[in-house]
Formats: sequence, C-alpha cells, structure tokens
Amino acid sequence: MFSPSQLRAARALVGWSQSEIAKAAGLSVPTIKRAEADRGIKVSEEAAAAIASVLKKVGVEFIEENGGGAGVRLRKAQSPARHK
Repeated sequence: MFSPSQLRAARALVGWSQSEIAKAAGLSVPTIKRAEADRGIKVSEEAAAAIASVLKKVGVEFIEENGGGAGVRLRKAQSPARHK
C-alpha cells in the first residue's frame, strides 16, 4: 500500500501532524507512529487502509516503485484542508 517514508512525505505534503491524521483516520497516535516507523511493529491492513483513505481524500496520490523509487504527490488543483 505505502512505505513508512511515503506516509511521512504524504503527511508533510498536506501539513498535518500525527495527531491530526490519527483523528481523521479514527486511529491512535501510536498507530500512526508505528505506520511511519522504518522498523518495529507494523500496523494492521485495516489501519493502513484508513490512513491511505484519509490521505487520498485530501489529494495525496501514492506513486508505486517505477524504477525511480516510490513516492507521493498532490493532485492538481487540490488544496488540502486541515482536519481538526
């Protein structure tokens, strides 16, 4: 679905804190921290899907490995709103 570095980059693109994405996805901050960690306990498929869904709703596109590396970008003409 996405790598920890893609998640960190996606969150930075929309300017959200870990607590903001946790609230929007209905998850805990420790779950977001685990999802962003390069090592350690991984999150469930359901948690990963919730995170991806929230980020996609605000315009993030996850780019799969294509020889140049996996990445993220924002869709054109999309301005993410902060979720409080």
